[in-house]
Amino acid sequence: MELLSGAEMVVRFLRDEGVKYIYGYPGGAVLHIYDALFKEKSIEHILVRHEQAATHMADGYARATGKAGVVLVTSGPGATNAITGIATAFMDSIPMVVISGQVPSNMVGTDAFQETDMIGISRPIVKHSFMIKHPLEIPDVMKKAFHLAESGRPGPVVIDIPKDMTNPAEKFEYVYPKKAKLRSYSPAVRGHSGQIRKAAELLLAAKRPIIYAGGGVVMGNASAQLTELAKMLNLPVTNTLMGLGCYPGSDRQFVGMLGMHGSYTANLAMHHSDVILAVGARFDDRVINGAAKFCPNAKIIHIDIDPASISKTIKADIPIVGPVDSVLTEMVAIVKEIGQAPNAETVASWWKQIDEWRGNRGLFPYDKGDGSIIKPQAAIEMLCEVTKGEAYVASDVGQHQMFACQYYRFNKPNRWLNSGGLGTMGFGLPAAMGVKLNFPDADVACVTGEGSIQMNIQELSTCLQYDLPVKIINLNNGALGMVRQWQDMVYNSRYSHSYMESLPDFVKLAEAYGHVGMRITDLKDLKPKMEEAFAMKDRLVFLDIAVDTSEHVYPMQIKDGAMRDMWLSKTERT
Repeated sequence: MELLSGAEMVVRFLRDEGVKYIYGYPGGAVLHIYDALFKEKSIEHILVRHEQAATHMADGYARATGKAGVVLVTSGPGATNAITGIATAFMDSIPMVVISGQVPSNMVGTDAFQETDMIGISRPIVKHSFMIKHPLEIPDVMKKAFHLAESGRPGPVVIDIPKDMTNPAEKFEYVYPKKAKLRSYSPAVRGHSGQIRKAAELLLAAKRPIIYAGGGVVMGNASAQLTELAKMLNLPVTNTLMGLGCYPGSDRQFVGMLGMHGSYTANLAMHHSDVILAVGARFDDRVINGAAKFCPNAKIIHIDIDPASISKTIKADIPIVGPVDSVLTEMVAIVKEIGQAPNAETVASWWKQIDEWRGNRGLFPYDKGDGSIIKPQAAIEMLCEVTKGEAYVASDVGQHQMFACQYYRFNKPNRWLNSGGLGTMGFGLPAAMGVKLNFPDADVACVTGEGSIQMNIQELSTCLQYDLPVKIINLNNGALGMVRQWQDMVYNSRYSHSYMESLPDFVKLAEAYGHVGMRITDLKDLKPKMEEAFAMKDRLVFLDIAVDTSEHVYPMQIKDGAMRDMWLSKTERT
């Protein structure tokens, strides 16, 4: 029998669960846990400079590895500072366990110093939450938290621990629970075989089929199965923003990202399809444009682990609830068993039409200009070239995010990290840090803008302390680019508070934090400077790239239209 305090149980459980990193910031309500952590050498704690960054670091780690990231914050403002990162993870179905300190249990509800109702505040943005009522509960509750976070549709789980539950003077028996016991929670472990067979038969009979794959394929480790099915049936594949990399982006059958800023080819192929195989995607508003006009002639097969996502926005003709990896594995087996190849002439005709749409434009054509100014698209293309398409790329939110997903070719899953659902500025740098910590030998880039990077720029200090030499690609156009684009297109160029008239010298700022800064203003310097930056394996390099201030992201869907209704440039529309 081993006797441990509540604080020691928290730390011992994390060790027994195989946790490598905790991202956090200490405070009064969690000092007992921090003291126990001081004695545990197998877990590395990363001291961030703001609790929001702790959640984004945990999030980045989770997106790249598929394992739950772990956050430790104190009560009151420590807990509330973590809320944006929890919401970010919730919207994108990212596994995370957030341990928040709380005032002593006998003071809960008295408006004690640094008391907030963390359970109540976080309730709409977590998969589940727990408050510890007795130290003996800690191991079982933590086991449940990790199981909930990582199984079914992943998501964040909060454990709120009053300070008296971690009192070092009170010891209790500790046993590591090997299994989580949850009577009311049983996510599907396989799909319905009859529905999977129906789906396979519908795909084989289709004349204009397409695969629409989302983040669920990445988080569900189903990229290999998806690729096998697409190759077997010679299907065009489009990805959501969250799904990029689940199918090789440089492959002929990839028709680009779809949706609001999706490719002309992908959006037209979706609109004119007769069967859509939606895998691990939720038909979100940034994909479908107007629901009433969405793909009018298509039958929809929808595979998802979460039954609540199916037919929520767009009605599914063949719903399949289950893990995408096992469902696709069974679908591949059924297609092989049926042994009937799609009609060759029909497939050739569909591909002829898709290739006509693709034409000489490529997936995302743009005006390269006369070379006197750096286009943001060119900066991303150069990033892809210099890193050979192998980097982990985290992004913030805005035009730079869209340029990154359009012009970087992701050929592997888990390499693209961005806040898709919540659209959180400030996500990129700490997310990149979380990846670099776990994959120290990999190239890790943060694509950002001068607005987003300042949301969590204090984490440059954390990067120095823990030797996290990420590369920051700052596409600096002096404005909140996506806001300015909307003001151009919708508000007759009335730029209400979208231009940043006072910006720091990012080179000097990076140097002040102990890093390397480079300013690039000439296109001819772009390649050598970027190569120089990535050659510095042990230094964080901040590349401040002056880009065209007037550039827009295209295509851009026309509000409330069909998927085929897009602006292709400032003067051209479909």
